[in-house]
Amino acid sequence: MLTPLGRLDKYAASENIFNRQMVARSLLDTLREVCDDEGDCVAVLERIGRLADDSEPTVRAELMEQVPHIALFCQENRPSIPYAFSKYLLPIVVRYLADQNNQVRKTSQAALLALLEQELIERFDVETKVCPVLIELTAPDSNDDVKTEAVAIMCKMAPMVGKDITERLILPRFCEMCCDCRMFHVRKVCAANFGDICSVVGQQATEEMLLPRFFQLCSDNVWGVRKACAECFMAVSCATCQEIRRTKLSALFINLISDPSRWVRQAAFQSLGPFISTFANPSSSGQCFREEGRSSEDVPAEERSRITDHDAEEEEQIGPEDDAPADFSAGPESALQDCAAETFGNSAGDISVPEDSSSLCTLSSESHQEAAIDENDKKPANCKSAFRPEVDTSSPDSTLLDQELFNSFHFWRTPILEIDLDKELQQDSGEPLSPEGSGDASGVPGPGSPNITMATRKELEEMIENLEPHMDDPDVKAQVEVLSAALRASSLDAHEEASSGEHRSEPQDELPDCHADQDTCVPLISAAEESMDATPHYVHGGSDVIASGGFSPDEERRSKVQDVVPQALLDQYLSMTDPSRAQTVDTEIAKHCAYSLPGVALTLGRQNWHCLRETYETLASDMQWKVRRTLAFSIHELAVILGDQLTAADLVPIFNGFLKDLDEVRIGVLKHLHDFLKLLHIDKRREYLYQLQEFLVTDNSRNWRFRAELAEQLILLLELYSPRDVYDYLRPIALNLCADKVSSVRWISYKLVSEMVKKLHTATPPTFGVDLINELVENFGRCPKWSGRQAFVFVCQTVIEDDCLPMDQFAVHLMPHLLTLANDRVPNVRVLLAKTLRQTLLEKEYFLASASCHQEAVEQTIMALQMDRDSDVKYFASIHPSSTKISEDAVSTASSTY
Repeated sequence: MLTPLGRLDKYAASENIFNRQMVARSLLDTLREVCDDEGDCVAVLERIGRLADDSEPTVRAELMEQVPHIALFCQENRPSIPYAFSKYLLPIVVRYLADQNNQVRKTSQAALLALLEQELIERFDVETKVCPVLIELTAPDSNDDVKTEAVAIMCKMAPMVGKDITERLILPRFCEMCCDCRMFHVRKVCAANFGDICSVVGQQATEEMLLPRFFQLCSDNVWGVRKACAECFMAVSCATCQEIRRTKLSALFINLISDPSRWVRQAAFQSLGPFISTFANPSSSGQCFREEGRSSEDVPAEERSRITDHDAEEEEQIGPEDDAPADFSAGPESALQDCAAETFGNSAGDISVPEDSSSLCTLSSESHQEAAIDENDKKPANCKSAFRPEVDTSSPDSTLLDQELFNSFHFWRTPILEIDLDKELQQDSGEPLSPEGSGDASGVPGPGSPNITMATRKELEEMIENLEPHMDDPDVKAQVEVLSAALRASSLDAHEEASSGEHRSEPQDELPDCHADQDTCVPLISAAEESMDATPHYVHGGSDVIASGGFSPDEERRSKVQDVVPQALLDQYLSMTDPSRAQTVDTEIAKHCAYSLPGVALTLGRQNWHCLRETYETLASDMQWKVRRTLAFSIHELAVILGDQLTAADLVPIFNGFLKDLDEVRIGVLKHLHDFLKLLHIDKRREYLYQLQEFLVTDNSRNWRFRAELAEQLILLLELYSPRDVYDYLRPIALNLCADKVSSVRWISYKLVSEMVKKLHTATPPTFGVDLINELVENFGRCPKWSGRQAFVFVCQTVIEDDCLPMDQFAVHLMPHLLTLANDRVPNVRVLLAKTLRQTLLEKEYFLASASCHQEAVEQTIMALQMDRDSDVKYFASIHPSSTKISEDAVSTASSTY
């Protein structure tokens, strides 16, 4: 007999802990009971404040779990209880963030994030009540556990509160926490959430304030911190400009890949593909960028979701244990396109692969990194001048491209003595050496020049000293050997270049045309200036790749030079198929390589497919079926990226191999069969008509989902083939699936057959459609098994609902055979017939408006069914069409009769 408030007071004062827990759990119900009286609502909220002081942690935790629900109620009833949340509830949430009990703190943190996500906290309250408390909790003298949790909350709430609050209130303290020398847990939390902070504050704040901290975290003494940096590397790269991404972040990432800790290397290799994808250029690859001031909705949805389809499919099929990053979105695009257009005349220019890769530099990967870092210090801010050689730095050889600094041929071998072939070629050809051949360098002295040799030798010695304590690791040992060889080679290069440098002219200020001889030509050249007998090259015209010449097998293996990403990154990615990587890094490394390959291919563009072809073939023949399965799920996306010519040449053979693989691999091909076949030429596409029958045979006959997916794909394939092909090849498969043992397969097959009837009937002449209808009548309408006759009714029902046939044609070809089933001896067939006639057929205007013999026959059949001896048949024959749902009745009939 107590009032809601009285009952609340009684149990809130109870000494029994469970009674007080019950009070906290029933607060929302009490508020709903008294919501009409503002005074009672305020009284309940005041009692919540007193209940928050309960000494029992379980009561406080229970109360905190109810706060988001109570806050939502207060928001909906704001007129009657204004400012209730801000005055009564938010102070409790903030106070519990520093509670001594761990469970209470966790529930308060979850409640705070839920409130922010639902936008129940006013912006003013965030600035004045929430952020100051979090900043106080992250003070140097704060409790260690509380500080770590507070940093995590700050990072998670940053995307919710926006750029302004994050930059003013959260970012300064976040930068301090990144340098917390006492607790590596704090630094690890900062590293794990670094990408989220970068994406919120934008490019300028990231480059000015966050990148220096990120470099410190990547070289942290604790491997867990470095591993967290590797995992968020892609998100950080998305928030930087292309120049920093190429010069600074690439070298930093190579360090993580070469980390002494196996766990760091493992995380770095998993992030390598996503990181490479951030170098994508939308003008050539179609990759969408998230630029400041431009939402992702401005980009066409087709381009925005291109890489994500196969990820979702594989995640659904494989499960959580096989998740891998494959959905890549590149970061903000810098002025790189303008620079390339200004420098080369076309951002998607012609690309030439040097024929003789032995003329490229012989520096090891580590010296490349240091050279890239030194280069960044010397580069001017102007992007235009960054592509031009420095006048006073070194000889013309110093204008070697950044991309040529990273060459896979020399990356994995001990450098040899460099022989100056240019002089010999000059003497043979009688042409003077031209410094213009490498004119679009980045302003960095070449690896063979005295300047970089002096700097590199010192850097190599320091790196060897740093790596010597980790010689137990095979990877580190191999790196030390390469560095030692590079050190010896650099000393020899210094003497050679000192004697030959005086005979070479200084580089020009303006970028010269690329018409030098073969060995000094840069990868990007103009097609108009290239001779017909020059090195074979690919021209990227936006949609097609035109090969002006063919590579020999040896040349193709060496031609890994491209200009999209730093070559060292691509070389490391290609090395993921090396069997030794599975032993020293991760047994699943090949699967990660396969999963990210579409994103890498999209980034490089089809003109650089030759760099990935061998790796893709290696992955397609991998012993692990999970690797092949991953490729099978994404081969249709790769076909879109490469275009029809490369698809026919390189992907079709692999696709054919997947068709004969395990069911776990074949399902990936089958799920996107239509997407892949529609990209092929009509003649090549017709070859697969003979193989579709093979999908009916599976390793496990109980794998009915395989056959259901086949039926779904056949519906889509109808548009790709002629009526003759549909009738000759797809019709037998469809009729076979209509008689499947599993009802779910049959349901999809009924839709398939109805669509087939529609396509064949609209063809000229419609003889194929008539023949198919006659076959349906013969095989199903007159089937000795009742399930076959019921399937015939289902097909007729689908044909009527989807308007696959004009009603006059339906009345002539199918309806007479349908009405004869009114005398069927099995009640289930008559029940479905009554539903079809009453709820589907009689709804069509043809039978409502015209008084024809067909309408009379239908009405007589319905009257006969209304007099049926089975009660269910009489019910469905008498019921009004609008009083029941045909879909529910059909499903219930299917489930009860099979």
